[in-house]
Amino acid sequence: MHVLLLGGHGKVALYLTPLLLNRSWSVTSIVRNPDHESEILDLGKGRKGKLSVLISSLESVKSATDAKKILDATKPDYVVWSAGAGGKGGPARTIAIDQEAAKHFIEASFAYPSVSKFLMVSWLGSRRKQPSWMTDDAWASVMVAKNEILPTYAAAKLEADEYMTALAAKRKQEDPRPFQAIDLRPGGLKDDPATRKVELGITGQAKGTVTREDVAIVADQLLARADVEGWIDLVNGNVDVEEAVEKVAAEKIDAAAEEDVDEMVKRFFP
Repeated sequence: MHVLLLGGHGKVALYLTPLLLNRSWSVTSIVRNPDHESEILDLGKGRKGKLSVLISSLESVKSATDAKKILDATKPDYVVWSAGAGGKGGPARTIAIDQEAAKHFIEASFAYPSVSKFLMVSWLGSRRKQPSWMTDDAWASVMVAKNEILPTYAAAKLEADEYMTALAAKRKQEDPRPFQAIDLRPGGLKDDPATRKVELGITGQAKGTVTREDVAIVADQLLARADVEGWIDLVNGNVDVEEAVEKVAAEKIDAAAEEDVDEMVKRFFP
């Protein structure tokens, strides 16, 4: 398999790259800064798969046509969005990358003949209403993050998440070809070493945290399966990663279960 990794110099992507290569998959890592190319290529040394770097700014992706040009140049089977403005450049840049460029890549990828999976790295609080499994205290912390700490980022991610969810639902109705739209939604990110112990799928731990390395491990395992899709919340917990992923797959767990997907479809595709 060939994976297009958008945001290849991000910390999660740097952990994810060697895991994908160890599967004998090929990876094309998209980065904006050419100074990062050698660092990324070093991740491929001694791995089974082939690694390449494409220098391209996601900020310049202004349409699905622009995104398709990158897909045409790389011909991926799977697309991973692990990119973001990272709070740099102000609200306009956050909207341009985390919302608009993400939506353009979602649209282009869903329509691209070779692509059968799209994995978005989002965040745990990206939802409109409090789910039944989340405590009032946990939801209050989500609202603080959304309204006070990172309001532009939260709005941008929610727009991209809901667009992907709506397009996935629409595609299921119109296209018989299998397609996995996976929205991986970690809690607060830490730089500690991986624990390989998680709470995955649906979690009330909105204040929970997770290591970036564990996010990459889970993403790798989700991409390797043909039976997972939807919103998958993630924090560190007490369950082995392999067991947690198996449970999500076996029970078809989707943290968007209480979201109004029909309304999303109507909003984006009236």
